[in-house]
Amino acid sequence: MKNKQTSAIVWLVFVMLVWGSTYAVIKSVVNVLPPGCFAFVRFVIALLCLLPVYLANHKTIAAQQFKKGDYWWLFLMGITGVSGYYVFFNYSLMYTSASSGALIQGFIPICIALSGVFFLKERLSGVQITGICLSFIGVVLVGLIGADDQGEKSSLTGNLLMMAAALCWTAYTLVSRKLKHLNPIIITFWSGCIGTAILLPLAIYEFSQWNEPVQIGLKGWLALIYLGAISSALCYLMYNKALEKLPAALVGNFLNLDILIGVLIAVLFLQEQVSIVQVAGGVFILSGLILSSRKKTV
Repeated sequence: MKNKQTSAIVWLVFVMLVWGSTYAVIKSVVNVLPPGCFAFVRFVIALLCLLPVYLANHKTIAAQQFKKGDYWWLFLMGITGVSGYYVFFNYSLMYTSASSGALIQGFIPICIALSGVFFLKERLSGVQITGICLSFIGVVLVGLIGADDQGEKSSLTGNLLMMAAALCWTAYTLVSRKLKHLNPIIITFWSGCIGTAILLPLAIYEFSQWNEPVQIGLKGWLALIYLGAISSALCYLMYNKALEKLPAALVGNFLNLDILIGVLIAVLFLQEQVSIVQVAGGVFILSGLILSSRKKTV
């Protein structure tokens, strides 16, 4: 069991490395496709990548025992973790600053931890609570100082949309944890199908209203393939597999790591400057992750 939990933590670190890189990748595509259409194309690519994996495991999937209500939970995962999260997230960035978005995203681990206690009956140790609080402090430090310098002002509309995105991801994580008796391939594939189907009407509407010529180009297609195949298909599958082995609070706390990784990528590849406060925030995030992963919930 301990080895499986260690493997799950390694998976999560990889997922956060990928998700931390997507901020820069998304910027290369978001200006050539409307937000809902962009999310739809991304998940169509993801499903095309997941389909061979799903078919290769058809015997295991056919033998899977579903409980009453599992199909409704999968439907909820599609609404929250695919269509809801990315529509709210993409649209929020049209109205609010990146720093405000990062701060609100930092509330996700807190929401997951508290919801896990109330709805999944998970127990948090003092060490875990301390780790979650330290990571949240780190997110606040990094998010506040990591604002872009374009003079973009936050708006109530954008902040509310980002909060809605945070709540959607919280729900997705909790339901995935609740469905841990199901094969992660089933969870990832069918929730992806449902969410993508829900995105289709919005994508059609946005595309019909889009006045700019659609010129994605090679760079844009490479970005979409990376986001669909790696960030969505592979990482969603690994995220759901990690939720089989680890409590929701611990998995949620790892989401703080992608903000830190995003800052590091900006420094290394975009030559952005960081302050002492940002470095301190990174130390808080890493310290919180170490503390929260040292003890498992009872």
